[in-house]
Amino acid sequence: MEEQINFFDSNDKKIDEVKTEIEKLRKEIEYHNRLYYEQDEPEISDYEYDKLTQRLRKLEAEHPELVTKSSPSQKVGGKTKNIFTQVNHEVQMQSLQDVFTLQDVEAFVDKVHEEYGNNIEFSVETKIDGLSISLEYENGILVRGSTRGDGFVGEDVTQNIKQIEAIPQKLKNPDTVEIRGEVYLPRKEFEKINEELELRGKQVLSNPRNAAAGTLRQLDSELVKNRHLSVFVFNVQKGMNFSKHSQSLDYLKDSGVKVIEKRFLCKTKEEVIDAINKIGQMRDTLEYDIDGAVVKVDDLHIRQEMGQTVKVPKWAVAYKYPPEQKETKVQNIVLQVGRTGQVTPVLIIEPVRVAGSIISKTTLHNFDFLKEKDIRIGDTVVIQKAGDVIPEVDHVVLSKRDGTQQEFEVPTVCPVCNEKLEKEEGEVALRCTNSECPAQIYRSITHFVSRDCMDISGMGDSIVDKLIEKDLLKDVADIYYLTYSDFLSLDKIKDLSANNLLTAIENSKSNTLDKLIFGLGIRHIGNKASKILAKNFEDIHAIENASLEELNSLGDFGEIMAESVFEFFSKEETHRIIEKLENAGVNMKGIKEEKRSQAFENMTICVTGSFENYSRNDITKMIEENSGKASSSVSKKTSFLIAGENAGSKLTKAQELGIEIKSIEEFIKMVEEGK
Repeated sequence: MEEQINFFDSNDKKIDEVKTEIEKLRKEIEYHNRLYYEQDEPEISDYEYDKLTQRLRKLEAEHPELVTKSSPSQKVGGKTKNIFTQVNHEVQMQSLQDVFTLQDVEAFVDKVHEEYGNNIEFSVETKIDGLSISLEYENGILVRGSTRGDGFVGEDVTQNIKQIEAIPQKLKNPDTVEIRGEVYLPRKEFEKINEELELRGKQVLSNPRNAAAGTLRQLDSELVKNRHLSVFVFNVQKGMNFSKHSQSLDYLKDSGVKVIEKRFLCKTKEEVIDAINKIGQMRDTLEYDIDGAVVKVDDLHIRQEMGQTVKVPKWAVAYKYPPEQKETKVQNIVLQVGRTGQVTPVLIIEPVRVAGSIISKTTLHNFDFLKEKDIRIGDTVVIQKAGDVIPEVDHVVLSKRDGTQQEFEVPTVCPVCNEKLEKEEGEVALRCTNSECPAQIYRSITHFVSRDCMDISGMGDSIVDKLIEKDLLKDVADIYYLTYSDFLSLDKIKDLSANNLLTAIENSKSNTLDKLIFGLGIRHIGNKASKILAKNFEDIHAIENASLEELNSLGDFGEIMAESVFEFFSKEETHRIIEKLENAGVNMKGIKEEKRSQAFENMTICVTGSFENYSRNDITKMIEENSGKASSSVSKKTSFLIAGENAGSKLTKAQELGIEIKSIEEFIKMVEEGK
């Protein structure tokens, strides 16, 4: 996030801008924390996430009066999933202070040398990209394995931990010790799993880190065993006394524990930087993913003296490598039609290995991006994987143009159905407006059957393609009217496969409403928004009949999302599909939660500011549990505003409109009294 404002200016307007940006950053970071730690489904790369948190920390450092206990900068990790027993960590499992320049690393080393002398040594180690765990041994026997969680409370995943061969269930020495490590999925295993998933027509895993985290937090221990997770241990948390960190790792190695294998002991800042560069150079050759190098003070007594903040130790920093970049050539630019009709350009490139995987194509955001980057067929481009996940073009190597490159002409008609493409007001995307476009039908159906939606196992892209080709599928509802003979009419589909597909289709009928809503492919409506709709309405018909005002009043539901839902359910085509789905027996009932009371019935309540003992999510949940509607904005319809510390423009607007203002204490009292 680029700096555009001089935040040292003390006038009120600048301070208001700071408050607004901090609030926005906190909300965005909390949202991505939930996706990353609780759902193992991040939407942005680690690199992008780190930039957000770095920006927040910078603003809070410049304006300490705006720091609150509930800020994500003051917390570690995320909440637990509530499917495992909770574990209270006796020693807090902290995260690390991230730095993005070698100058920052040098400054850290200089500061330590200045305070504790030039003889202080540093351990420079690979930062494994996996899931942080704690392992507890009593008299040499593994008794418990747990995840980090929020640093204080994690999840007991002992049974799953015991399925990982690299973790010894008995140490060579009969000691009582708690150690910390990182569970990861080796690259070869990741590629093997994805090959198998692809053959079975299932959605592939996005990256090794998410695969490792998702696997370890499954209730199926057999799946953990079959996926061959591994581990690197990097710290002794408690139970043994050493003077040096390097000695503790040597002890663990002698005890049969798999410790960090790439580590360097350094004295000078030049040696530290050299070690970081060496790790960076070997990054692509390792059998596992790393996302940085950790620099730690080796002397444990000095570590204790240096101490820690509420979130990170002061005796270590994690240097994050910039995204790995490789040059390749653009062989062609083709068009792709998405499930919402959006037509996007796709670069076909000479295959190149970037951050551990082979990249042969990359989707661009839109045609404006293509024009902005001035990408032409035949160009040499620099490819990177943002956060080692999503392939993207960083820039064109203009010095390698020789005049043979061809500019790409922006299309005016759909490449599949030849209907005219249109650009909606306020959007940069070109869309095919033909609802019967085969490409839209194909992508809407593959989305509908995917794991995150209706999860119809075995119904892969090739089967969907063949069913559309045979005119057996024209919309998502047709899936529930397919027969045994329909499947047998496809090439290579045998008796068992046909029966398995029919069973998967039948099982999907009982899915929760949020999965159906997400599967319908409403623009701007993802997993989270689908859950909000399913929790706030009795059934899909209540959503169909909801007014735009009702949709706008939902908590964590933006105006654009509300308009998109309203427009989608206003279409005759939508009513037809829902009727077909309902007649086929697909669940239409919501997952509306039981209300604790009617305290806030018919009330719309807005929350602003920060609160010492409650997060915004906690307050929103209390509003909804007691029959109220949580709104993200203040209007004449707002019943009252709950204002905390650093309340901004919402408080001002409420005062202007004469809306009642309540403190968190007054609100809690209303909840407790149920009136």
